Amino acid sequence: MTHCHTIIETLRQKGYRLTPQREMILETIAHSGNHMTADEIIAQVRTRTQAVNIATVYRTLEMLVDEGLACQTDLGDGKVIYATLQHGPHVHLVCKLCRQVIDADYEMLSPLNEQLLQKFGFSADLQHISIFGVCTQCKKGE
Repeated sequence: MTHCHTIIETLRQKGYRLTPQREMILETIAHSGNHMTADEIIAQVRTRTQAVNIATVYRTLEMLVDEGLACQTDLGDGKVIYATLQHGPHVHLVCKLCRQVIDADYEMLSPLNEQLLQKFGFSADLQHISIFGVCTQCKKGE
């Protein structure tokens, strides 16, 4: 069973009604292999059908995040991206000046996660986050 069909079956078992539009949204995000914004998702789905609106996309994405099947990350300036959990844990380094996004190794966060657990008893969800700062190119230009 493909990743997309696994998500669809999981949602059906949980009692969700999956319309053809919702299935197309799920297929789009599951097969993209990348992060996508809601606008990118609707644009791709609309190449197949015009019978979908942005509210349906947002409700479907919210359902996926709530059920733990996808994650969302805010890249700043109102840009929120989504990916299924198959995309795997990772970190986005976002330059506050040029808006460049650099993917960083998730394992770099292990020491932070351990410190948060030991010092505060806090179990952090660091699977998919953004860290804002200034990239090398922008530092050179300062």
